[in-house]
Amino acid sequence: MEDLGKIHQLIIHLGGYDITLNLEVILMTWIVIGMLTLFGYLATRRAGLVPRQFQVLGEIFVGVFFKITEDALDKERAEKYGPLVVALFMFLMLSNWLGIIPHLEEPTKDLNTPFALGIMGFVIAHYAGIRSKGFKAYINEYFQPMFFMAPLNIIGELSKIVSISFRLFGNIMGGAIIILVVSHLTYSIVLPPLLNAFFGLFVGTIQAFVFTMLTVVYISVQVK
Repeated sequence: MEDLGKIHQLIIHLGGYDITLNLEVILMTWIVIGMLTLFGYLATRRAGLVPRQFQVLGEIFVGVFFKITEDALDKERAEKYGPLVVALFMFLMLSNWLGIIPHLEEPTKDLNTPFALGIMGFVIAHYAGIRSKGFKAYINEYFQPMFFMAPLNIIGELSKIVSISFRLFGNIMGGAIIILVVSHLTYSIVLPPLLNAFFGLFVGTIQAFVFTMLTVVYISVQVK
């Protein structure tokens, strides 16, 4: 229980400002990136018509999420945004699973990670909207149905970042706290492994899927 709320920080003083870095989140994020890089190497190494295990798994991820992206957007845009969607889901899923491994923590348990991904999705969606509709038509949508609705429309768009980020953060952090408290009360016997499997594998996968699908929907709304 003494680890609850404990954060390993690096504070950098730069130009009169303090930049605080969460070392644990940075390390865990790079571990996830390393694992994904290794998976990508194993999936594409000696790729052939008769696929190996990692190639099959990679093709499943790519095929499923490219099909979902194509249904939400279209075939041309799916080829453009499909790699992003696949990478986003795999990164979030593995990040949410990381806490199952002893002494490792989920990067998504820190609000900065889902918030940064939420901002990324927001920027990509609105960039896609401008490219698809043109800047004038894009701006005019904020003044619909009446010009004085623009502030509310802008707030509504910005609130999507908060909504998608806090949903993921709340579920992962909540699960981590429940596991930590129950582990302390039961001395890590019986329940914690089951809770780890539920919150890490099941809830982690569902939340990764929800976050990814909302990102796809936000892009779809902007380009159509």
